[in-house]
Amino acid sequence: MLAPRRPGGDGVGSKTGAGTRRARPRLDVPLLALDAAAGLLASFALTAPQRHPLLVAGLALGIGGWHARAALRRRAVTVPAVLEEAPSLAGRTLVGWALLGAFLAALSPGPALTLGALTLGCTGQALVSCAGRAVVYARRRAQLVRQPHAALVIGDGHTVRRVTSALLRQPGCGVRPVGIVAAGPVPASEEPEAEAATGPPVLTTTEEVRRALVQNGVRHVLIAGPEAHRTHAPLLRTLTGLGHRLWCVAPDADAPGRTGPRLAGFVCAPLPPGGARRVPVRKRALDMTVSGALLLAGSPVLAVCAALIRITDGPGVLFRQERIGRGGRPFTLLKFRTLRPADAREAATRWSVADDSRVGALCRFLRRTSLDELPQLWNVFRGDMSLVGPRPERPYFVRQFSRTYEGYAERHRMPSGITGLAQVEGLRGDTSIEDRARFDNAYIDTWSLWQDVCILLRTAAVLVRPTGS
Repeated sequence: MLAPRRPGGDGVGSKTGAGTRRARPRLDVPLLALDAAAGLLASFALTAPQRHPLLVAGLALGIGGWHARAALRRRAVTVPAVLEEAPSLAGRTLVGWALLGAFLAALSPGPALTLGALTLGCTGQALVSCAGRAVVYARRRAQLVRQPHAALVIGDGHTVRRVTSALLRQPGCGVRPVGIVAAGPVPASEEPEAEAATGPPVLTTTEEVRRALVQNGVRHVLIAGPEAHRTHAPLLRTLTGLGHRLWCVAPDADAPGRTGPRLAGFVCAPLPPGGARRVPVRKRALDMTVSGALLLAGSPVLAVCAALIRITDGPGVLFRQERIGRGGRPFTLLKFRTLRPADAREAATRWSVADDSRVGALCRFLRRTSLDELPQLWNVFRGDMSLVGPRPERPYFVRQFSRTYEGYAERHRMPSGITGLAQVEGLRGDTSIEDRARFDNAYIDTWSLWQDVCILLRTAAVLVRPTGS
């Protein structure tokens, strides 16, 4: 096991926390250029679109950018297969060409693009994109065989040994384990002779982990087993903050509900920042439906509140503040301004202004009835937040609470919310942070759509209680 984490530190030698900004994935420039060139080639091979060259060029670049954006979301530690990407490539290309046909039909008095030309252009672009990707991917696989990715394997002893042995037996997968961090004793390999010279060492101290990361240029971390992300949560948060890519490896091929690319026969999927959970589609659908309806129905109330604040307290109706959301990513939270901070430091570090004498009667009413939170419906509609989830906090307090309260950083596994289980249990305002974190994590661990509905109904029942915010 790793040595215990020192208070205020992360155990590996770099200051991190839930609020650390992760490096954004880079666009795959070669594939972007390939897709754009394929679109231009297919488009200008036809006669009708030549009357609108800028539109055609925009289409080609748009489809290429769409492909590139999709590639960022479907990351893999190994090079993907062209046949796996072909359906999605063809689907996006078809949509792009259908839009081109519709625009040309609207701009031209006669038929600008026949069905045959549309089919030819769409098919040609898809085939050129697939063929080009096949060449690029083949070269990348050959490069990985010569220079595989160095990876750290983390998990319980038995599962780590299974994954490590499989990777060593299949060097063509493109990943080479260079170190093991296990929660228990690592059993001896079933093939000790084959692995004696190349088997990765078991790292037992923070100094050994740090040395392995630096000397081998490790950028990928494989998390083997369902409990590893909780057992090694502090280390994983540190590695995430340092920019390492975390991958969940399902130890059993028939693991229920696990789909994704395979690595040496194991299902391998990216772990979102901070161990975040995937947001269910039905939760996002509820957020968009309810927040959109409330924004429309509550627009008169929003307008009245904004007008009263403008009349009584001058310009600057909305208050914008950086908060930490899902996976430790910062976003700008919106509220009606109920106090004008003296400076940026006060806004970022003052815990509560409920008893501040500068808060006027109108603003106290807005805070007591939670009407000042209404602009956050726009945050929900945009996807920055959810209707139900842990309340987001400022970076200053996230760093402080993450060091002080065990499990606080795990609150960022799900999107932050306007309301949550902790809030309907009375944990609002100046209440125990430890209790809030416990309730928030319990909500995440037992999430269901019905639980969200129940919390929303309970929130409506206690909304006007004078508990402050």
